[in-house]
Amino acid sequence: MTSESKYVEAVTPDSELWRKVSGSALLSHLDIELTERCNNDCLHCYINLPAGDASARERELSFDDLCSVVEQAVDLNCLSVRLTGGEPLLRPDFSEIYRYIIRKGMRVTIFTNGTLLSPAVADLLRRYPPFDLEVSVYGLTRRSYEAVTRRPGSFEAAMAGLELLRQRDLPFVVKGVALSTNIHEVPALRRWARELTGKEPGLAMRLNLRARRDGGEKRSRAIRSLRVRWDQMQEFLRSDEAWYRESMQPFIQTYLQRAPGGDRLFRCGSGLRVLNVSAYGGLQPCMLLRHPDCTYDLRAGDLRDALETFIPRLREARAEDAAYLARCVRCFLQPLCGQCPAWSWMEHGVLDRPVEYLCELAHAEAAFLGLLDEGEKGWERKPAKPS
Repeated sequence: MTSESKYVEAVTPDSELWRKVSGSALLSHLDIELTERCNNDCLHCYINLPAGDASARERELSFDDLCSVVEQAVDLNCLSVRLTGGEPLLRPDFSEIYRYIIRKGMRVTIFTNGTLLSPAVADLLRRYPPFDLEVSVYGLTRRSYEAVTRRPGSFEAAMAGLELLRQRDLPFVVKGVALSTNIHEVPALRRWARELTGKEPGLAMRLNLRARRDGGEKRSRAIRSLRVRWDQMQEFLRSDEAWYRESMQPFIQTYLQRAPGGDRLFRCGSGLRVLNVSAYGGLQPCMLLRHPDCTYDLRAGDLRDALETFIPRLREARAEDAAYLARCVRCFLQPLCGQCPAWSWMEHGVLDRPVEYLCELAHAEAAFLGLLDEGEKGWERKPAKPS
C-alpha cells in the first residue's frame, strides 16, 4: 500500500483527523462538475449537453484551474469532494484530476453513468479507492435502459462498467430515477440493486426541469410528461409500505414537527460549508441553483471570499412572492415538499414562486402518512403529532 492510500484511509469520517478538521472547517464538502457534457441523452436530465459540444468543452475549467480550486478547498480544511457532471469520465484528464485530489488526502465521491469505465480507470480506482462510487442505472433490460438514455449500446456499456467494478471488488451505490414510463419497474430495480451491492439504491422520484433553463418550453413539457403522478407513486409505495413507513419515521420526528421557516428563502443548509463549482468556474450554494444572482465567479475571486462575503449576503434573501408569503412561509410540510430557491428558479425563473408540482405531491403524501386529512392544506393548521 502506498503512502497516498494510507493517508486517504487515515482521514475517513470515523478518524480523529476527520473529526478534528471537519468540525472547524469553513468548507466541509465541495461538488465539482467536471463537464456539462454527457455521452447519454436522457430526456429527463437537468444537465446533459452533447458529448461533442466543442463550445462547452472549450469553456470548461482546465486541469490547472481545477487544481487551484482544490488547493483553495484544502486551505479551508475541506476533506470531501464529489466529482460529477454531465458525465465526469468524458474528461480525458479525469485520471489525473482524480490522482491530484486523492494525493491531497481528500475523500472523493464519483457520480457516473458507468458507460465509460475502462480497465485502466477501474484499476486506478482499485488502487486508490474512492470514498463512494455512485452509478446511475436506468433499467434492467436494453429496452428499458435505452428508452431513457436514447443511446444505442449504452446498456451493454453500463453493464460492462459494473462488471469491471465487480471484478475488482469495488463497492458502489446504484442510483436510479423513477419516471412515469418506468415506475412499474422500480421495485425490481430496488431488489436487483440490493442483491448486487448490499445497499438500498438512491432513487430520484421528483424530476427537475433544466437547471440552466435551457432547452426551451418543448424540453420542459417533455420532462413534465415524465414526472411520476401521485397515483403512480402511491402504488409504488404500497409495494413495500412497511419499509416506506418505517423509513419515514425519523424524518417525521425530526423535521415535520418543526415550526415553519418564515420568509427566508434559504431554509436548507445550502451554502453552509457545502458548495458547488460548475464546469465553467461558477460557484453556487447548491448544484441546481443557477440564477445569476446566486452565482459567484471563481475566475475573478476565490472560495474563501465567496464563503465570507457572497454566501452570507445571499442567505439573507427574503421572499417577496405573494403566493409564497401566503402559503409556503406558514406551511409545516416544507421539508416534505422540498420547495426551495433552486426549484423556483428551474420552474419559473425566479427564486420564490411556489412549485405546484411539489405542493401537490407533498399534500398527497402527507395525507397518505396521516399527517393531514384529505383536502386540508399544510399552511392552514399546525402539524399533526406522529402516532
